[in-house]
Amino acid sequence: MAARDDDVPAKLRKLSVVVPVYNERNTLVEVLRRMRAVELPDGIEREIIVVDDGSTDGTRDVLRQLGDSTVRIVMLDTNQGKGAALRTGFGHATGEFVLVQDADLEYDPEDWPKLLNPVLRGRARVVYGSRFTGERRNMLLLHWIGNRFLSMTTNVLYNTTLSDMETCYKLIERTLIDDMKLESNRFDIEAEMSAKILKRGIRIYEVPISYSGREFDEGKKITWRDGFSALYTLIKYRFRD
Repeated sequence: MAARDDDVPAKLRKLSVVVPVYNERNTLVEVLRRMRAVELPDGIEREIIVVDDGSTDGTRDVLRQLGDSTVRIVMLDTNQGKGAALRTGFGHATGEFVLVQDADLEYDPEDWPKLLNPVLRGRARVVYGSRFTGERRNMLLLHWIGNRFLSMTTNVLYNTTLSDMETCYKLIERTLIDDMKLESNRFDIEAEMSAKILKRGIRIYEVPISYSGREFDEGKKITWRDGFSALYTLIKYRFRD
């Protein structure tokens, strides 16, 4: 059993938000507008790092016009997957805490203060936003079953009670991300992050968030194959570092 690692979190002066992007031309401008508009608690600076994962739909042309003092644009030459984009973004982050934000408008940046609250109160090093405990647009049944199954598997393997392991909204202390040495290139990054956090004996704090899930004809990219990859990743990291 891993030793507990629930030290008091580092003081939060800067929040780094990593945004992996692949063919999101239609939503990118709006999600960046919402991210810039979020009112953070006094004294907290925001840093937005957008990583384009080889988009081919004109997203890159839009991004070239959006960079400024608070938005850093990183371009990957070819499509490598969400995990590769996140790992690249994490490498550029300079804040004490890092938050993942998708660019497809399924997750609302107005929920950021909910995620930050447990950290600011000194109660958490890791906070997840749960799609199953807050207001939401109901997802397809197969997606619901898949998400619930993966969360249940995580709970059994790692002795926890997460309601939403696969959530995009993960707020994590940056030193912890650096220590995890993440390897995954695709959607299995969610399972790897959760596994490596829980193996360190860190209890994940969950808060309810709103959710407006897309359908495949609206651009949703994750498929049932990614569910099997996540399951394999959960099992793999349960028995190795």
